[in-house]
Amino acid sequence: MKTAIKFFSLAIIALAFSANVGAARLKIATLAPAGTTWMKEMKAGAEQIKQRTEGRVKLKFYPGGVMGNDKSVHRKIKIGQLQGGAFTPGGLAQVNPSIQALGLPMMFDTYAEVDYVRAKMDPIMRQQMEDSGFVILGISDGGFVRILSKKPMQDLESIRASKVWIPEGDEVGQVVFRALGITPVALPISDIFTGLQTGLIETVAVNPTGAIAFQWHTSASYMTEVPISYLIGVLAVQKKAFDKLSAEDQAVVREEVGKVFKRLDELNRKDDLAAMEALKKHGITFVSPNPGEAERWRSIADGAIDEMAESGTISAEIVSQAREYLQSFRSSQ
Repeated sequence: MKTAIKFFSLAIIALAFSANVGAARLKIATLAPAGTTWMKEMKAGAEQIKQRTEGRVKLKFYPGGVMGNDKSVHRKIKIGQLQGGAFTPGGLAQVNPSIQALGLPMMFDTYAEVDYVRAKMDPIMRQQMEDSGFVILGISDGGFVRILSKKPMQDLESIRASKVWIPEGDEVGQVVFRALGITPVALPISDIFTGLQTGLIETVAVNPTGAIAFQWHTSASYMTEVPISYLIGVLAVQKKAFDKLSAEDQAVVREEVGKVFKRLDELNRKDDLAAMEALKKHGITFVSPNPGEAERWRSIADGAIDEMAESGTISAEIVSQAREYLQSFRSSQ
């Protein structure tokens, strides 16, 4: 009898253990405020993952930057307090700088160009990031970044005379600003709202949706029409944590998050257009650069990109590939 009881107990323990093999709670930090489209869609996707894995995989999000800046998030990932985050390319540059290829300054002019190049480059960047220890679960379209400012920015001299913000740790931005002759003010995103109110900074680069979501538009008066870069958001988790899931659960997570990001791409572009109109209604004046200025900015930006490729700040191979795909598309039009 004792032997039978012992065997039964061991069987129960084994069953309980096997039921939890591959189970995980993936804790993910994001700057996206609670209540935004991004957060609503991600929570919906997390619920689908929970149901389809029968509770083995749960995604918990920490919105609004409560986990700190990118440096803090990476530190918390290393010690296991977090397993991933939603990053801009600059936030993942320390893992692998190739992720910045799509956000190079003055690279794209239209969404058609973006779609063509992304179809070629996304798989390459995903693989490079995975080789560097992070699994990219989704890349979302953040739209075109424009200059938002207190005064009209229609030429380089005006920008140089302004207090321009740069994200902390943004190496690409530092190189570009140096090439443009601009001395920027480095601040975490969480400090931008106050910085604009107090006059610590006067000019920021942001997409229209972000300008409204973070309420930066309440302390600005102008937005420059010309896109200065293309923005992506990247949901990435530590490969070591992701590999603890079973192959079946990994497939579910990839599939459901993939669905979310497909919806986000469609919604984000609609939201960005709506945000442009909302900014105008809030009194933001849209201005165009003076004649020849956009070409001037583009020429300087191209030189800065070449400098970064030569110095290793960003992969020369990745830059070359992105440029070749872009040129191929433009030649076909």
